[in-house]
Amino acid sequence: MEQVKTVAGAITRRYEVMVQTAAALGLRQGEAFGLAVDDIDLAAGVVHVRRQVKMLKDRQMLFAPPKGGKSRDVPLPESLALRLSDHQVAFQPVEITLPWRAPEGPLHSAEPIFTTRLHSLINRTEFNRFVWKPTLIKAGIPTTRENGFHMLRHHFASVLLERGVSIKAVADFLGHADPGFTLRTYTHLMPSSEERMRQVIEDIWAPSGNAAPKS
Repeated sequence: MEQVKTVAGAITRRYEVMVQTAAALGLRQGEAFGLAVDDIDLAAGVVHVRRQVKMLKDRQMLFAPPKGGKSRDVPLPESLALRLSDHQVAFQPVEITLPWRAPEGPLHSAEPIFTTRLHSLINRTEFNRFVWKPTLIKAGIPTTRENGFHMLRHHFASVLLERGVSIKAVADFLGHADPGFTLRTYTHLMPSSEERMRQVIEDIWAPSGNAAPKS
């Protein structure tokens, strides 16, 4: 948690809320880049994750469905909704049109919430090199593979599992088709069954401070 907060505080203001959003919703990097205004459903209190920005080998970018081709809904915390609203006031979204799925695919338009200072889509390679890595250095965090943007998604999963959210729900929020994959990936982050058992029984059977002593 401290690392994620440190990175969010060290990164340029334009991308601060993007870091918070990816960490709070478990977004992949391309999904964060592709998150658009109409994906935020305030009435339902959810975020529709239904688009990512993909970069091809020739560095051409296009819009595509999330990994696995399946969209998903993630609950929207109220505090994040307020941050996203403030961000859109400070950095006005603009409509961007790209091919859908493939270079020859139909055109697809969206208003990405997070863009560059030139109001263009974020280029993954340039972002990682000129924004993310310098931010890690500034925050005193090693620029190793495990500390890439994906660390925000791992943070999301670990926090939910540590707080007792079911593995099935976490898998749904992450967009994993198989909860078993989620379990295999994050099982080391889950509190042990033994410790949970002790805490449950302790909560029920621990002596009350106000209990009268038996004669």
